[in-house]
Amino acid sequence: MRYLILALLMSLPLAAQKDFLTADEADQVREVQEPNERLKLYLKFARLRIDLVKQLVAKEKPGRSVLIHDTLEEFTQIIEAIDTVSENALKKRVDLATGMVAVANGESEMAGHLRKIAESPLKDVARYQFALDQAIETVQDSLDIAAEDLKKRGSKLADKLQKEKEQREALMSPEDLASQKQREAKKAEEVKKERKAPTLRRKGEVEEPKP
Repeated sequence: MRYLILALLMSLPLAAQKDFLTADEADQVREVQEPNERLKLYLKFARLRIDLVKQLVAKEKPGRSVLIHDTLEEFTQIIEAIDTVSENALKKRVDLATGMVAVANGESEMAGHLRKIAESPLKDVARYQFALDQAIETVQDSLDIAAEDLKKRGSKLADKLQKEKEQREALMSPEDLASQKQREAKKAEEVKKERKAPTLRRKGEVEEPKP
């Protein structure tokens, strides 16, 4: 863990300029497509940021405030990414039971660490106070979302998407609306055809060739 945090610390100046993830972390995210596993991966990255901030605030060093500020900003963006992953997955009706349990437990722990840091008498806190406040607020909001019933949250998102669709359609011309309906019907038909046809054959049984 110490070596991972050290590597993260050394890469912060470049990472902060480009993205809230390091290049290696971004590659890991691209490789993990399953939403529950991606949520857990983001939690891992968020914990690394918390561990790094804890190490930085434990010992006063010149210039540490910049690193603390940038790390807290990265943490905030990672938590926002967690919320985005869960929302997109629920829109697709993906079961997020295991992922959201991990999120709730992990974010609760990390929120506690951030509050403890906020209560500490740190001399340079004014230089990263806003980033700290934002991190605490963001993780608490995300924690509240994680505590919601998944079915109710999914229903709310479905209603939201439907209202947005109706609003877009209300602004479309009759021709454009008809064209869109045709595209949707065609796509639905293609999806229907792609579904595996039912079969009476047993598992592993191969259809005999016709004479």
